[in-house]
Amino acid sequence: MRIPKHIGIIPDGNRRWALFNQLTKDKGYFFGIEPGLNVFKLCQKEGIEEVTFYGFTIDNTKRPNEQKIAFTKACIDSVMLLTKENCEILVLGNTESDLFPKELLPFTKRTKFGSGGIKANFLINYGWEWDLNLLKEDNSHKKHIIPYIHSKDISRIDLIIRWGGRRRLSGLLPAQSVYSDFYILDEYWPDFKEQDFYDALNWYDKQDVTLGG
Repeated sequence: MRIPKHIGIIPDGNRRWALFNQLTKDKGYFFGIEPGLNVFKLCQKEGIEEVTFYGFTIDNTKRPNEQKIAFTKACIDSVMLLTKENCEILVLGNTESDLFPKELLPFTKRTKFGSGGIKANFLINYGWEWDLNLLKEDNSHKKHIIPYIHSKDISRIDLIIRWGGRRRLSGLLPAQSVYSDFYILDEYWPDFKEQDFYDALNWYDKQDVTLGG
């Protein structure tokens, strides 16, 4: 089987899962923590070199306060879980904002845990415009292009897997996802099953990857 070097994970459907299970929307994020650890361990097992988890975006912070608190805590807990594993963690997001969790500031430079190995990236308080840093306005309101990408230390993504049925990238690392294959699952993220992961790998193995050539 042809294995992707880098997998991007969009763990969507937490709020819809909560409502379906007669819980308030904010409660769904807690149930997304264990699936993240399971995916990480499966990536380790199958020799994936890098995995990126989409935590929360700058746009997500417009949600009600109880949801912001819940998804921020879930992201912090998810990162802390991986500090007990063999990996190299990088947390990427707008650290100048008060909405970036201070607990994760030490991880904004790639940090090795255990014997290292697989790179595990978390996008926290992330926005694609912030990442590409393309548009700046001066007093004349003219826009200038600045050649800088915050996510320069993250490699090109081979396969993106999205739970929750939405057919969109939601701004996930636009520079790295330009040639990504995109696999969609209708199931909500908290309902993750190991077979979801292997179905995605089997599907990827059948794709004709040309990178435009």
